[in-house]
Amino acid sequence: MSSKMFKTGVLGGIVTTICCFTPILVIIFSAVGLAAAIKYLDFVLFPMLAIFIVLAVVGFIKLRHE
Repeated sequence: MSSKMFKTGVLGGIVTTICCFTPILVIIFSAVGLAAAIKYLDFVLFPMLAIFIVLAVVGFIKLRHE
C-alpha cells in the first residue's frame, strides 16, 4: 500500500509540476476555448502540488518502516 502511495505522490507531483511551471496547460486551455479559466489555475495547481508532495512523503516514510 505505501509503495503505491509513494508512486502516486511522485507521479502526481511530476505531472502537477509540469503543468504548473510550464505553459502546457495554458496552451491547452486556450486551444479548447477555456482561456477565461487560466487565471484560476494557480488556485488549483498549487494545492494539488502540496497534496501530492505530502502523499509522497507519507508513502516514503511508511515504505521505510516496513
